[in-house]
Amino acid sequence: MSHDEGHIMSTSEKLVRMANQIAAFFHSKPREEGIAGVAEHINKFWEPRMRRQLFEMLDNGDEGFNELVIAAAPRIKRPTAPEAARFGADAGGVVSGGKGPGAGESNTGIAASQK
Repeated sequence: MSHDEGHIMSTSEKLVRMANQIAAFFHSKPREEGIAGVAEHINKFWEPRMRRQLFEMLDNGDEGFNELVIAAAPRIKRPTAPEAARFGADAGGVVSGGKGPGAGESNTGIAASQK
């Protein structure tokens, strides 16, 4: 368990800790390279849900983030709102592009074509 046995780390605290660990690694690099490295790592390895929470926290104040994380924020891909990411009936019917079950396409041909 963590250094404080009585404390259970929240999701927000874990996110801050992970972001700060990434920043700590890149602090040994020249500043611009460090900023780019933090942003690149988060863009590559953090799922949209994590990046969305990161931006919610940053938008409400720095929440204890390392300054390199804050400096990298403009280079991190901001995910769309969760409502815009939903598909099917919740998104109002057919998905843009007209592919998949949301557009009335059947999955049966997919299984046969993958054999």
